[in-house]
Amino acid sequence: MHIVRIGADATELRPAEEIGAKAANLARMAALGLPVPPAFVLPVKLCADVIAGRAHATQHLRDGLKDGIAFLESATGKRFGDRRRPLLVSVRSGAARSMPGMLDTVLDVGCTLDAVHGLIRATGRPRLAWDCGRRFLESYGETVLGLDPAPFAARICELVDAEGVTSDRELDGEALERLAAGEQALIEDRADGGLDDASAQLEAAARAVYQSWTSERAQTYRTLQQLDDLEGTAVTIQAMVFGNGGLASGAGVAFSRDPSTGAPHAMIDLVLDAQGEDVVSGRRTPDSDDAIARALPAIRAELSNVLKRLEREFGDVQDVELTVEDGKLWMLQTRSAKRTPRAAVRIAIDLVHEGLITKDEALARLSGIDVASLVDISLVGAGRPAASGTGASGGIGIGRASFDSEGAKRLAAAGEPVILLRPDTSTADIAGFAVATGIVTAVGARTSHAALVARQMGKPCVVSCTELRIDPDSRRARLADATLSEGDWITIEGDAGQIYLGRCQTSETRPEAELAEIVAWQSQSCDQLRAGAKTA
Repeated sequence: MHIVRIGADATELRPAEEIGAKAANLARMAALGLPVPPAFVLPVKLCADVIAGRAHATQHLRDGLKDGIAFLESATGKRFGDRRRPLLVSVRSGAARSMPGMLDTVLDVGCTLDAVHGLIRATGRPRLAWDCGRRFLESYGETVLGLDPAPFAARICELVDAEGVTSDRELDGEALERLAAGEQALIEDRADGGLDDASAQLEAAARAVYQSWTSERAQTYRTLQQLDDLEGTAVTIQAMVFGNGGLASGAGVAFSRDPSTGAPHAMIDLVLDAQGEDVVSGRRTPDSDDAIARALPAIRAELSNVLKRLEREFGDVQDVELTVEDGKLWMLQTRSAKRTPRAAVRIAIDLVHEGLITKDEALARLSGIDVASLVDISLVGAGRPAASGTGASGGIGIGRASFDSEGAKRLAAAGEPVILLRPDTSTADIAGFAVATGIVTAVGARTSHAALVARQMGKPCVVSCTELRIDPDSRRARLADATLSEGDWITIEGDAGQIYLGRCQTSETRPEAELAEIVAWQSQSCDQLRAGAKTA
């Protein structure tokens, strides 16, 4: 079986139908000379055979992993699972069309006990090594072994309380070593010895990522987005770079333009001393611009230049994932950004004015949007909001409060509009997103996978509402000083990130100038078609 290599002067450019859109775009970034960790790709065509358990698929999988790891070892000068200079890898999904957050990822694969000690020797950083070790155990336990994440979360909370700190970010290396030992005890009986065997970890992780193609959330998403014709996912195995090595490191997501409003400025969320799942999962709130500027003063300017270059290369607004390791920027992914319908119109017009796309291309991109019905909705006399968060997807949402997807589906089935309120932005709630009028979460970022899906669906979303406290047992919530019961009316303003009790009044205006420009393009296109028909 042929594997596709990316980086280290071996980059192959292959279509997304063969290696997935994520890997295809990764290869294009590497070919541009952007900083991309080396990677290799197992193809989409292997997905169905692995899921079906066909014997030849197992051999193809093992051969591909063996060849690919040899390539990564040569490219990095490290050895997989080594006790001196260990290579750790991420195992990521990637279909021909983007399915953000719907398929699985396993990070820090290869992190055996020997590799942890190797990281300590290589870096002199026990905290980094043990943090990678416990992150691997959490990721492997949940994604590969299918374990409930709650016991892992409980162990972390217990240790944080015992150490007298506010979060796991403040645990030192010795505490993280104890955490890793406790987490290993949770899963070693289910792991069949794989925790001490880097190659066994890798094969199991690759299988799990292929298998995630059949998960309920992935199937629901494909149905909602009319992607049922996709054949499967590729699997990309990439050398790890470490955003969790201290305050000169971090992980983040950035958009080259605001995907909620279409405004022509970058939108960047970065979590210092973190790995990528901390950001896209929505479980952590990004650090402030001031904190990032102090810790990484040159990164914002460098990243802004990279974003502009990617927009020119792809001719569209880009959504990128990145890691900063000891002050060095690494690009892990780029894709065309999901955007609200309102943002799509502004972006299409701006890209035409900037000469990045033609008018016909802009019209093609807007073909799935009822442009004539677009309106800007604003609140009238709403008064003071009950609580505020961060606006992640613009627009006004008015509906009855619900605190889980099942409740949202019940209310929606009764014909009621629903606002789904959740502790964090989990893509497991995709069925609830589909029926909701708007979404609110207590933590999370504008760039989390779930906020991205809300924008794609054109639904207002407010994240990081720290004044929201949900009690799932009583089916109630505290919203600042107010008590909210399931079924109560609330209003959310997705641009400003504000939440109001009750049903607020709204007014509508049309973006007349932008609509007039699009109508003029449509007229020109029709005239050109008629002229061409006469010539023929």
